[in-house]
Amino acid sequence: MGEEKKPPTGGPHFVGKKDELIEAKRSFRTIEGRDVLIVHHQSVFYAMDSYCYHAGGILQNGDIEEIAGKLCIICPNHKYKICLANGEGIYKAMDPTEAVRKFRWYSKGAKQRMHTVTEANGDVYVKLSEDESWLESDFFQGEQGKVERAKAAAAEKKT
Repeated sequence: MGEEKKPPTGGPHFVGKKDELIEAKRSFRTIEGRDVLIVHHQSVFYAMDSYCYHAGGILQNGDIEEIAGKLCIICPNHKYKICLANGEGIYKAMDPTEAVRKFRWYSKGAKQRMHTVTEANGDVYVKLSEDESWLESDFFQGEQGKVERAKAAAAEKKT
C-alpha cells in the first residue's frame, strides 16, 4: 500500500466573530474534518489541534500558565504542558550529569499541531497547517485516535 497523502487544505475558514471568541476565551471548531481549539489569551488568538498529543485529552478545559517565559496550556488529564506559540512540549527535569543538580524546564520539540489565525473586519479565520511532517497530535485526529479517545472517555466515566 502507498503512503496516504493528506488532501490539500483550503481556507482560511471563518471560525467566528472576534468579540464572541474573546468572550468565550476557548472555542471548539471542526475544520475540514479536523478538530481545532481556538484560544484567546492576553489579546492573542491561538489555534491548535483540540486533543493533547500525549493521550488525547481535551485541551479546551486546560489551564493556561506561563512556564519558563512561555505561555502554555496544561492538559487537564496528565498535566502535559504545551506552548501556545508553537506547540512545543515542555517538561521539568534535572540533568544527572551536572555536579549541582537542579530542576529545569526542557523542550521536547513540537508535539501539538498549530494552525494560523487571522483577523479581518471583526471576523476571525483559521487556516490549517500545511506542514506535512508528522506530529504526535495528528494521531488523535485520525480514526484510530478517535477509537482511543472513546476508550479513555469510557474508562474515565467508570472511575
